[in-house]
Amino acid sequence: MLENKIICIFARDMAFIVPINILDFISKGMLIGMIASAPMGPVGVLCVQRTLNKGRWYGFVTGIGAAVSDIIYAAITGFGMSFVMDFVNNDRNRFYLQIIGSLMLLAFGLFTYRTDPTRNIHQSGKNRGTLTHNAFTAFLVTFSNPLIIFLFMALFAQFAFVLPNHPFEMAVGFLSIVAGALLWWYGLTWLVDKIREKFDNNGIRLINQVIGAVVMLGSVIMLLGTVTNLYRF
Repeated sequence: MLENKIICIFARDMAFIVPINILDFISKGMLIGMIASAPMGPVGVLCVQRTLNKGRWYGFVTGIGAAVSDIIYAAITGFGMSFVMDFVNNDRNRFYLQIIGSLMLLAFGLFTYRTDPTRNIHQSGKNRGTLTHNAFTAFLVTFSNPLIIFLFMALFAQFAFVLPNHPFEMAVGFLSIVAGALLWWYGLTWLVDKIREKFDNNGIRLINQVIGAVVMLGSVIMLLGTVTNLYRF
């Protein structure tokens, strides 16, 4: 009886001691950061406008401000989910959470595809201001939308991104989310700067539709994979 109890305790304590591919974890974090940053919401449009009106680096620091806000909400989401890991670690519960996460991503992609980000657009002025001011205002714009927590919940559930009792790995994961977000903003401002003479509101709408279509396609693939147990992270 005592031996069985020792084995049960050992198995329980070893539940979280699982091999972690840190490079795979980093790639997931970067993908989460890019997905969270990609939709052309108010801050995305602001980033494009500032790139066109003020210069590429003013657009990029706008993205940095948004990334700072995103990582705060990502940390809040991860910290909150760590309290329910006993529930999440159950195979059946995790299966349902991944299904829900995929459906939420599908709805998010559809909403992104159908949304016109140029409607009621606020034109960015020619007055440059400081880089710090541009970053801070973008942070405020992004931080004023706490609904992004639901997007992070869906992404964390689908990618099994929360690892309790692994503070180093989680710190690396959150840094990779920032890296993914910054990579997106750097690439976006580079593209807009290169084609600035041809870029207009139609370009913003096109980018948004492409992003929405990619998110929808990815969510359907993940949903089918989860249901058939053929797709695993």
